Amino acid sequence: MSLRPTLETRRAQPTMEGAGVKLHRAFGFQDPSELDPFLLFDDFRGETPGDYSAGFPWHPHRGIETITYVLGGAVEHADSLGNSGTLGAGSVQWMTAGSGILHQEMPKGNALGQMHGFQLWANLPSSLKMTAPRYQDIHAPDIPEVVDDDGTRVKVITGAFWGKRGPVDGIAADPQYLDVFVPAGRKKTFRIDTYRRAFAYVFEGAGAFADASGPQGVLLEKEVAGQEVNIRDMSGNRTLIRFGTGDEVTVQAGPEGIRFLLISGAPINEPVAWHGPIVMNTREELQQAFAELRNDTFIRPAH
Repeated sequence: MSLRPTLETRRAQPTMEGAGVKLHRAFGFQDPSELDPFLLFDDFRGETPGDYSAGFPWHPHRGIETITYVLGGAVEHADSLGNSGTLGAGSVQWMTAGSGILHQEMPKGNALGQMHGFQLWANLPSSLKMTAPRYQDIHAPDIPEVVDDDGTRVKVITGAFWGKRGPVDGIAADPQYLDVFVPAGRKKTFRIDTYRRAFAYVFEGAGAFADASGPQGVLLEKEVAGQEVNIRDMSGNRTLIRFGTGDEVTVQAGPEGIRFLLISGAPINEPVAWHGPIVMNTREELQQAFAELRNDTFIRPAH
């Protein structure tokens, strides 16, 4: 067994998307080979409707899959193919955009006006770029959860883990998508296929992800005894950890425990031509997609 080294630890950055949704972006619109097959990861949460109620009005996608995981509140969605519905707390939508779809996503708060969700974009290989669009809406009770003897809890959204298999299937990147909680003070090791790219995203509590060099946290500037100093801190809320190769990831939970997404997928290793919500393999394909948007031939008829 070999521990995956921590290649990079960084904080998600505040940004605004859609019609004015405040969110934090862990990665996206950078080097697409960095976490191939994954392209973008957003953490959208708000304490008041003003943070998110403008939503993500009608917009196109082609050549990718979008994965929306709702922790609190809800997301109402509709698309150009006539699909519509609501994702409640704990639900997942895995949308294969394929040849093209127009859709909208409108976040709604809970009884306190709060909402929280994540969206991940996964690339499609050239052979599936123009496949027919497909939805998988998974409700919270259908997502299996495994509880270990030490109190570690893992929700298995897709892929196999600890004898359970997630309900999402037929995904090009063959990903593993886990929602993990490790109790305070516990040290836990998780197996990941050696040939997958992998990252963790911390959204509650804090912990240290270990490699051969020992625990490593985020390098932060803090005030200590009246002086600004750089120190290593445990990876906490809104922190992305990008791992190198190996078949295990180890985390030491902090005093409040740690909850994080652990996501891995098989790299596609193909050229990427990317502009906004459309991801193709060549500039010519990208130009064709936008030309079709302009002349209203973007949506392909169902066969």
